Amino acid sequence: MDARALEELGLGKRTLIMGIVNVTPDSFSDGGLYADPEKAIAHALELVEEGADIIDIGGESTRPGATPVPAEVELERVLPVIEGIREESRVPISIDTYKAIVAEAALEAGATMVNDISALRFDPRMSEVLRRYDVPVVLMHMQGEPRTMQQDPRYDDVIGEIMAFLRERLAVAREAGLSKLILDPGIGFGKTVEHNLEILRRLGELKALGRPILIGPSRKSFIGQLSGAPVEERLPGTIAAVVLGIARGADIVRVHNVRAVKQAVILADAIIRGERR
Repeated sequence: MDARALEELGLGKRTLIMGIVNVTPDSFSDGGLYADPEKAIAHALELVEEGADIIDIGGESTRPGATPVPAEVELERVLPVIEGIREESRVPISIDTYKAIVAEAALEAGATMVNDISALRFDPRMSEVLRRYDVPVVLMHMQGEPRTMQQDPRYDDVIGEIMAFLRERLAVAREAGLSKLILDPGIGFGKTVEHNLEILRRLGELKALGRPILIGPSRKSFIGQLSGAPVEERLPGTIAAVVLGIARGADIVRVHNVRAVKQAVILADAIIRGERR
């Protein structure tokens, strides 16, 4: 399947919903629930029915303190799921990886987008793969790496430093011949509660970079730290972050609970964008 242009999905006119499917035993929110490929495929198709515009498949946990897994393990986890989804649906599939070998195999299997938490920094071959397949890529900001990112994150100006980082990564990506670029400020990746709140408060400033903005606040720890809610009870806080993010310029929202978030997104788009579905 050819990658469908994000514009065909309505990017820029309406907010796109990216549904999360973690095929891992240790993700912070749903680790182990969808480690079985058949369960993961069924869950992904359910998210599509609920209104997901994109399905994001991840085979390595990037929660704080997570230990990297070998590419072979990641491939064993994600490829059957991508192939199974593609047999049943033409939904755009994003592969959440920073490894070029995983991205390449996933794209061959039917993925149509790459979500790289390292913004092309961790694997020098990633740019080459993305250029060859000419697919959209998410460039995310992260301070440190998953294993260490929450040990003591500090910024003098969190938005200014994120903007400088993303501007530099955009330049690197464009120099490598990439053009379908999406930016993610990396909520929860090397950020304190206050940093995350500041990102959402000032998200609109990132629009000056001229690229679509993706946010991923779903069930993140800052919601729990503010509300006292455990992971499984953070949907209301997730919806609040999503709607406020849309009000400040988010174009794509990455979430676990698609059905509930879709209703919030429809209302937010009608109010903020003047776009009725």
